[in-house]
Amino acid sequence: MAINTETATYRGYGKILTLTHQTAVECKFGAEVESVIASEARVILTGAEVSDGEVRYYGKTYFLIVYEDSEKRICRAEKGIEFSARAEHEGCYPALTARAALSIENLSTRREGASIYLTALIGADISLYGEKSFDYLSGGDLIVKREEAPVLSARLVGGTTETEDEFETEFIGDILLHSEAVGATEITLSQGTLRAEGEINLCILALKGDNSLVSFERLVPFNFEIPCDEAFPGRNAELRVSVLDVSLKADADEDKQKCKITAELTLGAEGCVYEETAVSVVTDAFSRTHELNLVYNEVEMTGAGQSHCFTERVSGKAALSAPVDFSDTLLALTLQRAEANLACTEDGMRVEGVALATLVVKGADGGVRGMEISLPFSVAADVEKADVEVLVCSMNARQRQEGEIDAEATLKICFRERRTVCAKFVSAVEEGAEVAASDSAVSVFIPSAGDGLWELAKSLKKSPEEVEENNPDLEFPVKEGQRVVIYRKKALNA
Repeated sequence: MAINTETATYRGYGKILTLTHQTAVECKFGAEVESVIASEARVILTGAEVSDGEVRYYGKTYFLIVYEDSEKRICRAEKGIEFSARAEHEGCYPALTARAALSIENLSTRREGASIYLTALIGADISLYGEKSFDYLSGGDLIVKREEAPVLSARLVGGTTETEDEFETEFIGDILLHSEAVGATEITLSQGTLRAEGEINLCILALKGDNSLVSFERLVPFNFEIPCDEAFPGRNAELRVSVLDVSLKADADEDKQKCKITAELTLGAEGCVYEETAVSVVTDAFSRTHELNLVYNEVEMTGAGQSHCFTERVSGKAALSAPVDFSDTLLALTLQRAEANLACTEDGMRVEGVALATLVVKGADGGVRGMEISLPFSVAADVEKADVEVLVCSMNARQRQEGEIDAEATLKICFRERRTVCAKFVSAVEEGAEVAASDSAVSVFIPSAGDGLWELAKSLKKSPEEVEENNPDLEFPVKEGQRVVIYRKKALNA
């Protein structure tokens, strides 16, 4: 190529691709289980590694059930199952770092013979991070138009912390079941520190001294600080907080008929701090001597934007997984949680989802059974691109009309906006035909109305500085009928 060009390479770090995967884990309980009242599963990630074409992740699933035995006694049982799974994708390679978030998407119960089987469908949201690079034209023997292109670079952060809470309840004999849902309501950055604040909805199903059931719920606040050199005010971050371990201790006072419950929770967090910078790229170019074919590239990068939360109270008729009537006594409402998505509807953007819980009732025959209730909701949203997280802060249910359950729930809805930046630039140049040079000492050019300085210079094969030097009174964009004069120095023969 006769024309000399120069290129440069941008190198940063960020999210390369995301994967979703599902796997099923099954657990067997023995013949001592006459009927299941309530069941819960929680999953803990123990590791993830990337190889060519796949991500392999590992974890442990804990299954907990509350049941009646053949003598109508209420009991509990817990088992843990280790598992591994593979998520395949041709874009995976060992240099990438995997961050996997696991959740229980569905839990089903079935009886086969004398045994009870619990099957958990585990969903994995996997983000792969690595070096992001691209080549771009930086200069050479060309006249170029430069612009600042925004780019995002990510720094992975993570850590663990512990929090503790004490509260008093009525007298109980034993804790049967508990669940925890986490909501990070605020993420802030100061110099060198990422801080997350939020609440954990702790739901407890307990057995009272008279062998009846009762449920409690408690919002446990937490404050999580993670050191990070790239953390500065004004930058954005995303963080996922989960409960890694829970220890519950109940100290009963029979004289006062009270009980003090101490909850010790170990929290884990993983996320990213995003730095937005700019790269000076060439967005257009031309040559004085040759036609050019410009090769363009477009790079899109996604990071975290602003976050905000609000509280909403919803109510209505709940859907039931089993029938209920006035002969049933409502005992407890536990395992509260929510599922939601951001949806574009005819009424605009809305958060659409469902609040879920397990309702425990006592029938006329004295038998205790559980059923899932679900309360759908739809709440207006003022964002277009965001991840949404809904925390059920409280939920109650009652039977006003026979066969129907009225439910109310207080929801804390948090949006994590997604920020996307796009850089479009010239990545390569292909030389075309040679352009014949004009031998006139003076040329007069009539531009198109609305042309800017760059468009005019490109048409004339002159630098913007030369056009301005020859036409100091010209204003841009040019108006219809204006004329542009170009002077060329001529060499005299001796």
